[in-house]
Amino acid sequence: MNSALYGYLRIFHAIATEGSIVGASKHLQISSPSVSTALKSLEQQLGLPLFHRTTRHIELTDAGKKLFDDTQQAMQRLSNAVDDVKQLQQAPSGNLRITLSRFAFGLIIQPYYAEFCRRYPHIQLEISINDATIDIIQQGFDFGIRFGDKLADNMIARCLLPSFKLGLYANADYLANHGTPNSLPELAQHRFISFRLKTANRVLPLVMMQDGHPLNIEIENGLITNDIDVVMDAIRQGIGIGQMFEPVIALQADKASFIPLLGNHWQSYPPVYLYYPKDSQKAKRIQVFVEFLQEKLGQVG
Repeated sequence: MNSALYGYLRIFHAIATEGSIVGASKHLQISSPSVSTALKSLEQQLGLPLFHRTTRHIELTDAGKKLFDDTQQAMQRLSNAVDDVKQLQQAPSGNLRITLSRFAFGLIIQPYYAEFCRRYPHIQLEISINDATIDIIQQGFDFGIRFGDKLADNMIARCLLPSFKLGLYANADYLANHGTPNSLPELAQHRFISFRLKTANRVLPLVMMQDGHPLNIEIENGLITNDIDVVMDAIRQGIGIGQMFEPVIALQADKASFIPLLGNHWQSYPPVYLYYPKDSQKAKRIQVFVEFLQEKLGQVG
């Protein structure tokens, strides 16, 4: 095998992940001409183009997609092995990429990430906000955070937060003007602040529990948004009744203004887990991140 092939593949994966020659150049800290030259050499060796190129866009060809998919796990293992050796006598360093929802960022990462960056200045932390569940290996992430621990066999899951409920809230002004619902049927007389999933492009219904079973509640939409901060602001502004996770409300400086409604009918959500590939667990940057969250949350296990 050509001795330069690993370097070419590393550059190829950086282009595919970053979406451009310039992005790969910045990520790898090498010049753009060097990235272009390496890609050209790899394509010449394979005898096939790996990217469709225009003046503004670059995307994988069918051959490029196959090469990326078939080599992704192998490249990750090689990268981790190299990092392990490099870090034997070094402080933790390298890129650390995490994907998570906005809810998880605000609740788990936002209070602590600045301290992590100060404590480990040689680790380049990248935080990607995405409400969808993605394949972290295929997308080149080190960590993901999500509900539940049902994952592929090659993943490690560590609990960050125990199960909690999705509450229903309103503010005092709204209730003074529209009355307080004391039963599920009474919700039909109110306006709801609805949440639209960005990935599925659908509005989540209001679901409450009745006799141990989920029940869809028909209620007029007073406002629709795809951001949880807007949901909370709309509740504050008295636009209508809205849903939010209990621990998120607990973090708000004005949490007392969020009046809980029909608490016996709230849904419970499964625990929140940090997950990452087994092959990466020995890398120092991975170890220190897990240990840091354990220190701050006391739940990682």
